[in-house]
Amino acid sequence: MPLASSRQGAATLAGAPAAPRARPPAAKTESAKMSEAPDNPSAGIPQRTLTRRHFVAGAGAAAVSFTILKPGSVWGAEANEKINLGLIGCGGRGRWIANLFQKHGGYNVSAVFDYFQDRADAAGEKLQAPAASRFTGLSGYKRLLEQKVDAVAIESPPYFHPMQAADAVDAGKHVYLAKPIAVDAPGCQTIAASGQKATAKKLCFLADFQTRAHPAYQEAVKRVHDGMIGRLISGEAAYFCDLYFKAMDAEYRKNAGQPEARLRAWAVDRVLSGDLITEQNIHALDVAAWILNAEPISAYGSGGRARDYLGDCWDHFAVIFYYPNNVLLSFSSKQVGFGYDDIMCRVYGDKGTIDTHYAGKVWVRSDEDAFNGDSANLYEVGAVNNIATFHHSVTSGDYSNPTVAPSVRSNLTTILGRMAAYGRREVTWADMLRKNEKFEFPTNGLKA
Repeated sequence: MPLASSRQGAATLAGAPAAPRARPPAAKTESAKMSEAPDNPSAGIPQRTLTRRHFVAGAGAAAVSFTILKPGSVWGAEANEKINLGLIGCGGRGRWIANLFQKHGGYNVSAVFDYFQDRADAAGEKLQAPAASRFTGLSGYKRLLEQKVDAVAIESPPYFHPMQAADAVDAGKHVYLAKPIAVDAPGCQTIAASGQKATAKKLCFLADFQTRAHPAYQEAVKRVHDGMIGRLISGEAAYFCDLYFKAMDAEYRKNAGQPEARLRAWAVDRVLSGDLITEQNIHALDVAAWILNAEPISAYGSGGRARDYLGDCWDHFAVIFYYPNNVLLSFSSKQVGFGYDDIMCRVYGDKGTIDTHYAGKVWVRSDEDAFNGDSANLYEVGAVNNIATFHHSVTSGDYSNPTVAPSVRSNLTTILGRMAAYGRREVTWADMLRKNEKFEFPTNGLKA
């Protein structure tokens, strides 16, 4: 996708604002992908409504891998046989999503990778991947790509996503990629290039945003784009959740500053995660970007840290995004405190409003029409739908890869907001692309 601003106007929206509520009943927050999550993400949670934070908390990074040589065959097998998947990243989320791939019925998890041996073995045993097909070390995923797998789903710490996805495409594998797709602008451009290369090589490349795969969100946004709420005026987006990643912080304190300790505690590490606004808050900002259908011209922001973690991530952000046609979007987030969880986006048009809440109500209302939807269990439903779409794309030979460009745009939007907040100043989209700031993670002392 072109990374320069198109300066096109945003789409129209509509919906009815929801009344504020303490601790909304629907799942609202997302937590770590790696070491904190148990095999059952809801294990140990008190019997009350399951929030997104609890559902995903601490889940580890993982990737599923599989490649179809052509629509009629998978490594020489008939099309009705299962697609071989390689799991890259074996933390809680990796194991969880690999289980969903297996439940689909069209996949076989035949190889796994994680930097840490204990995680690779735990996932391999659970998924029944042979010991010889469990790979570790920084470059272990490359050995996985040499196996007879048909595709990769990448759930590792976001810092590694661009490199792992590019190598997978080069190896002829289809790619199922977790959000965020990258932690910096160069990484986003690498993903954009990999998506284009995948299409040219007749490979599938899907970015896993759950909201975009949910029927209620799809219908609501379609109505906005069809003009139901008229000309867009302004909007607001937010990602509020309680304090978490405590287990990662506790683990990191044992060997603070050591590369392996940073890998274990990647979600509180700015370089490995992209910080809160990119790693987690992208869910809210992606919905805003989807509705507005444009990239921001500039952003002004601030934020900071209130929790006493040793990691260098911030725990709250506040950003104003300036969009084409004088559309303003106000964004705020927090990952500290207690008592209120919500992932929302609300946009106002001159004829109506759209109001969305992750795993909650999704509404569009105008002076002439209304849509009332619900996105209960969105975290799992969205992933299940994406897994099914990925399977269909691979087996039917659909290499259009429509999720790549909007995912790059949303990821860059979070990076623009992060730059503005860090500098406490206005930063333009053009400035961000021109600076092209790259994050670096030193690998000295890590096993290859």
